[in-house]
Amino acid sequence: MKKTLYPAFGILLVDDEPAWLKSFALTLKSCAGINNIVTCQESREVMGLLDQGGIGLVLLDLTMPQPCGETLLQQIGESHPGIMTIIVSGMNQLETAVRCMKLGAFDYIVKTDEEDRLVGGVLRAVRILELQQEFRTMSDRMLSRELKHPEAFVDIVTADPRMHDLFNYVEAVSPSHQPLLITGESGVGKELVARAVHTLSGCSGPLVAVNVAGLDDTVFADTLFGHVRGAYTGADQARPGMIEQAGNGTLFLDEIGDLSIASQVKLLRLLQEGEYFPLGGDRPKRMNARIVVATHRDLAAREAAGDFRRDLYYRLCTHRINIPPLRERPGDIPMLLDYFLAEAAKSLGKKKPTPPKELAQVLATYSFPGNVRELRGMVYNAVSLHKERILSMDSFLKAIGQSRDAAPVPAKNENPFATFERLPTFVEAAELLVEEAITRANGVQAIAARLLGISAPALNKRLKMSRK
Repeated sequence: MKKTLYPAFGILLVDDEPAWLKSFALTLKSCAGINNIVTCQESREVMGLLDQGGIGLVLLDLTMPQPCGETLLQQIGESHPGIMTIIVSGMNQLETAVRCMKLGAFDYIVKTDEEDRLVGGVLRAVRILELQQEFRTMSDRMLSRELKHPEAFVDIVTADPRMHDLFNYVEAVSPSHQPLLITGESGVGKELVARAVHTLSGCSGPLVAVNVAGLDDTVFADTLFGHVRGAYTGADQARPGMIEQAGNGTLFLDEIGDLSIASQVKLLRLLQEGEYFPLGGDRPKRMNARIVVATHRDLAAREAAGDFRRDLYYRLCTHRINIPPLRERPGDIPMLLDYFLAEAAKSLGKKKPTPPKELAQVLATYSFPGNVRELRGMVYNAVSLHKERILSMDSFLKAIGQSRDAAPVPAKNENPFATFERLPTFVEAAELLVEEAITRANGVQAIAARLLGISAPALNKRLKMSRK
């Protein structure tokens, strides 16, 4: 299996003490999962290593032989301004630290500091460098508006400009190790986007999807973290959790907005520390998987209501994708209709039927509360009943009608005429209804008549009367 390097850029450790180099490299690997490390004991070799490229962060010992740490710091800033440098010193001297910061050092770390302080300083630098790279990549994507890997989105049928902007954003943030939040109504295709993110991430492991809706805190912990033998009654064997199964891949948590507060705390700790304990275990395990989450809920509203932790919300919002509903991109309906007709015919062992010309226009007048998933279900139902060469519209009209009939009746205070100072006459109201129906039907009278619940001749007669 291909070894996944983290971060994507190399981290150069420079120190003339080989014991410290080895010790700190092991600490970064065990505590932060950082394994893209290059070590150097000779300060004279540093600039040559940087010239070869691939290094993004340098941890530089201050008390190196010639050239000394401060001289190297200045040279790095002049020759490689894009490389970030952290000074590492055995002495806690304020004046020296200030001088190094003025020369461009990102941080000043004392070797005797606690392990968390050392690792935390490196992780902060890595995070900033990743954000800078992601910003540059996103800028390039948005300016060019060309996808480098369109094959990753082959399962998402769309011609909508907003969706293609979303694809550009996905390409830019997919390599990031930070969490990704996907929002959108049910049925818009959030898991398809998660699969595209996984494909583009370069992760060597699998995509593991978990729907966390309805999981209580114990089941949630067992599902994600697994358990050791004897962790609870009935746990006769150890079982790896979904995090371990994902390995160096992607863990996709769907319906994250339904998590209990207790489970949210566990997820937050996992994201912050990158470690977890299997149920009943006393040894932490390192998480190597990328976390992608999705929800159809309004997390901002749930956070404001106190149902979702604020710190977790902002941690998940590092990268965010919102998929627009189908009703906001009616131009995709003809493409989706053709795609699902072919898919359904193949699945059901039938010849692909020919849809009536007005079918796509009729569907464009419908709000599709179930989005793409609902359209797919409509098509499969129609194809399963299909017998003639031309696809019947009856099942579509029935589904649309039943959905509209099932819609809640507006309350009295939602009466559209309630705020009118002067009520329109019946004739005026009818003209407004006809005008709106014609607009929604794109001028097709047969479709407008269906929307109004009258026959096409009756609508034609009313239009002739209004023109007189």
